[in-house]
Amino acid sequence: MGNVYGYVRVSTREQNEDRQLLALNERQVPEKNIYMDKQSGKDFNRPRYRKLLKKLRKRDLLYIKSIDRLGRDYEEILEQWRVLTKEKGIDIVVLDMPLLDTRRGRDLMGTFLSDIVLQVLSFVAENERKNIRERQKEGIEAARLRGVQFGRPPKPDPENFDQVYGQWLAKRISGEEAARLCNFSVPTFYRRAKKRKEGICGG
Repeated sequence: MGNVYGYVRVSTREQNEDRQLLALNERQVPEKNIYMDKQSGKDFNRPRYRKLLKKLRKRDLLYIKSIDRLGRDYEEILEQWRVLTKEKGIDIVVLDMPLLDTRRGRDLMGTFLSDIVLQVLSFVAENERKNIRERQKEGIEAARLRGVQFGRPPKPDPENFDQVYGQWLAKRISGEEAARLCNFSVPTFYRRAKKRKEGICGG
């Protein structure tokens, strides 16, 4: 039996890692052997994980809370599992899924079952992430249809907007000149002018 390690990854700097750390502490993983990355899963630049890989030796044991800590998608998870178990020759225990414990069933059937379970779980984990993104996208679209605006609120019209708008409406100045006088881009001026016109028509 080699050394015992733990790996923790949280997808943003705001996300709380306590749940993962508590699970590793319950397995008595030495604090100095717990490696943690707090970075975006999108970028997946994981310096602590890379450092852990260099540290791992054959027969070491690695605990992770859930399978998606290993990668950002199905292929990445499977690749990291292969590197850890085949190239590094270590054991992995996935705490959320007792079936994924390579210390059990070192025979051919045990390895086969572990690999099958891993592939299914990796696929499910990736699918769930895709579903979450899709639900977020649908939620944002539904909110937009209800009139909810995202992003920074638009800057208020400048004090001279009414005067400039009137001159532009009377064709005394061009749209480009009107935009410059209002300190707007040309598209922004035309958008504001359209809203003002619709507001007047509506009144």
